[in-house]
Amino acid sequence: MSDGFFVADIPLTVELGSTVVVDGAEAHHMSVRRIRLGEVVTLTNGEGRGVTGVVNELGKDHAEVVVADILIDTHRTPRVTIVQALPKKDRTDQAIDLMTEVGVEGIIPWQASRSIVKWEGDKAETNRARWQKIARESSKQARRLSFPTIGPLMQTAEVVDLITASSCTLIMHEKALTPIAFTTPHPPGQCLIIIGPEGGLTHEEVEAFELAGGVTCSMGPTVLRTSTAGAVACVLAHNQCFLNHAMESR
Repeated sequence: MSDGFFVADIPLTVELGSTVVVDGAEAHHMSVRRIRLGEVVTLTNGEGRGVTGVVNELGKDHAEVVVADILIDTHRTPRVTIVQALPKKDRTDQAIDLMTEVGVEGIIPWQASRSIVKWEGDKAETNRARWQKIARESSKQARRLSFPTIGPLMQTAEVVDLITASSCTLIMHEKALTPIAFTTPHPPGQCLIIIGPEGGLTHEEVEAFELAGGVTCSMGPTVLRTSTAGAVACVLAHNQCFLNHAMESR
């Protein structure tokens, strides 16, 4: 048995016994991983659909897998989108990797007032593409059928508009007194979480976000780095929703 996990286009008409083709870099990756004919692998389209199957053809840039099972993603609740203030360059990979591993649905880069890093001109799309690549590779490592989306860079005014349109926004702030457990959406649904930069949120940002409908809350007595705060907040929100559901089911 293989633990291989790869990306491929999966037709809507896929069925048991049909063949899914893996081309290009992913097929080459299968070869590098020393996948052999007859081994079982998992394929995903990164959009919530996947299959497991047996490799029956394998070359350097082409492979074929016979479908043995069809997989559909079961999303965790709440479905969390993180508005992530741009972290320092050496912290970016860790931030995206951790958020992807714990199951965020989307990540939106935000040019906060105190962000040291600046995305200007063509750099914005170049860096967004890099974030997408990190999220894709982290998703494969975490065996996710749905890869998180990376939104376009937002300025603070755009984040305010996003909060206004959201039914639930949690603003992570080290000076907040209300624990995140008391503000987790119930019943669970979509949840927007705001993560500030290394220097923290400004008073003006917090005020604007709260006026738009956001709720300021705390993750505990310690101050987390911006590169870990998003993942921790996501886990806490997921766990609290699980506990709420368990209590209601008793």
